[in-house]
Amino acid sequence: MSRTFTRLGKEITIAAKSGGPDPDNNPKLRAIISTARSENMPKENIERAIKRAVEKEHSEYKEVVYEGYGPYGIAFLIETATDNPTRTVANIRSYFNKFNGSLGTQGSVDFMFDKKCVFRIKSSKPVNLEELELELIDYGGEEVFMEDDNIVIYGAFEAFGAIQKYIEEGGYELVSGGFERIPNTELKELNEDQKAEIEKLIERFENDDDVQNVYHTMAV
Repeated sequence: MSRTFTRLGKEITIAAKSGGPDPDNNPKLRAIISTARSENMPKENIERAIKRAVEKEHSEYKEVVYEGYGPYGIAFLIETATDNPTRTVANIRSYFNKFNGSLGTQGSVDFMFDKKCVFRIKSSKPVNLEELELELIDYGGEEVFMEDDNIVIYGAFEAFGAIQKYIEEGGYELVSGGFERIPNTELKELNEDQKAEIEKLIERFENDDDVQNVYHTMAV
């Protein structure tokens, strides 16, 4: 839970820094706050993360994406938010090396992933998913489906603002909003021992405080 709060806190700080600390005038910040609330992040943590964006004494986070290959040809794309890129790149390289992988150059695996916006919403009224998907096409929506009790919407990266506006004006409850990277290449099937090794590498990345998200091309 603390790991999740740390990641969300950085996202809130970065969004507040780039678009202003007022959620009413910053749609991206508003969406991330909804995500934080859905994860039961305390209100004081959210307020502290916003405050950090406007206080000069705090170090500024930089969003840096690292690319590389793990064992068995599995491509990795790692999103980080760091106040010390020198430390972060050294750590990422060491994790790859420990598992006989290699840190790649910029663009070496990025083309294997499409960046999409994703929203999870709720509705107090019954919703026809096919009709909702057809409506959202005009706003950049690409896919709509149910996941547990939430309606999940995937859309083009640049459609984030338009889809969020549709959700809010349509009276839906915004549970979470953000971005994900979806592999656009054939995923690699591995045996159980190989999967276990890749999962250990993923865990190593995810346990690093600078790492926000880890994406890969292993079939799950």
